[in-house]
Order: sequence, then C-alpha cells, then structure tokens
Amino acid sequence: MEHLEQVSACAQALSTRVAEVLRDGRVVVTIGGDHSIGVGSVDGHYKVNEDMILIWVDAHADINTNETSDSGSVHGMPVALLCRELSDYWPYLPTMDWQVPRFSIKNLGYIGLRSVDSYERLAIEKYNIPTFAMEDVDTHGIKSSVQHVLQQLDPRGEKPIHVSFDIDSLDALEAPSTGTPVRGGLTLREGINMMETIYATGRLRAVDLVEINPAIGTDTDRRHTIDAGLSILKAALGAPRRGTAPKGVLDLPKPTTA
Repeated sequence: MEHLEQVSACAQALSTRVAEVLRDGRVVVTIGGDHSIGVGSVDGHYKVNEDMILIWVDAHADINTNETSDSGSVHGMPVALLCRELSDYWPYLPTMDWQVPRFSIKNLGYIGLRSVDSYERLAIEKYNIPTFAMEDVDTHGIKSSVQHVLQQLDPRGEKPIHVSFDIDSLDALEAPSTGTPVRGGLTLREGINMMETIYATGRLRAVDLVEINPAIGTDTDRRHTIDAGLSILKAALGAPRRGTAPKGVLDLPKPTTA
C-alpha cells in the first residue's frame, strides 16, 4: 500500500475536522486529493450520523484490498477500508489504528461505474450493492438511477446522505485532468442533474470532490476539469439553473368534444 503512513495521517486529521463541521450544523465540502481521502471524510461523517448512507460516484468501485489491488494505490481501496463487512479481509495495519471500519456496506450505493476489477465485481454481487453502472444509466436515465439507489438505501427518506464524487465519473472529455480517466462516462449535465436530485432531498450533509489533478493536461484541460468540478459543487449546494418558460408554452392542448 503506497504511502500508507501519509495517507493515514491525512485521513485521520480529515475525519476529526469533518466531524467538527457536522456537529456545528453545517454541510461538509471536502476537496481532494485522490479518493483515499474518502476514508477520512466518511469516517468523520459516521462519527456524527451512524445512520448515514453513502453514494459513491466513480468510474471505479474502489473496493479492492491490499491483496487484490494490482497497483497498491490506496485510492483504489477506501470503500474496503471503511466497510465493517470487509474488515476480516485485511491484515493488521499499524498506521490505521485510529480507524475502525464501522460503516455498513448495506448503506452503500454506486453510480457511474465502468471500470471494475473482478474481485470488486464479486464483492458488489455478494453484498447486493445497489449499483447503476454507465450501462444502467444509459438505459434508465440519471434521475431514475439516482432515485432508485436512494430508495433502495433509504426507503423512508430519512437518513443523512454523503456523496463522494470522483471527477473521473464524468467522461474524460468533460474532465481530462484526472489520474485515471475512462471514456464513456457521465456527461456534465448528468452529473449536475444527479447532484440537484440529491440536494432536493434536503438530506445532503457531506460531499467530497476528488481526483482533480491540475498537473495533468493542457491549460484548456485544467480549465475544463476545474469548471466541471465547480459546477458539480454548485449543484450540490443548491445553485439553481432553472429558467422561466414563457406562459402557456408547456400547456397541453385541451381535448375536444364531439
């Protein structure tokens, strides 16, 4: 596991800060950084809201362990580190003593997947994780996909929501300045619509925006990627994009009677 000591120290500090902000009654916005920071942000959220649900928006499932990962990158492992159902699959990690995996995989849902390792797919199927990969989003549409995941995780519509949004969930044309781009992803409009749908629940308590890397690509690539990230955050925080349709434009013609 690459740079585990540094990753662990950062995640521990983040967990403490996230919990402080939530206890202060505010919404948490965490900007990364690679997706390993999800260990800290979700751990901090769980300390305050044990009934939270987690929507992981990503091209990748990030549910590998140190034994199943080909790269050793911790940003491919945060979900597995967080979930108590997977704790037996880990060896003792001395730098991670502060973090006890208490979050239940039953409160996890995925949107946007399209690059999933074989072990990750087995885990998703074994635990029946609500998952709308890009094939499903194409079939059902983004709004229905999000609403289905929310309904599966929280049928009564009562639980606090945490969204961990990897910019590589967007198509690489929308956000090229990221470390592991995958073509065929969400459009920016789909990403915005998804965040608007979640914001409208009134239960969004925390959002992560991760994997924007300005060191990658041209100036134009960086601008596109940063602008996309800002658009996602604005939607998550309730910025409207509604227009005002002229009066009568959407009215259906009245049926005629014989």
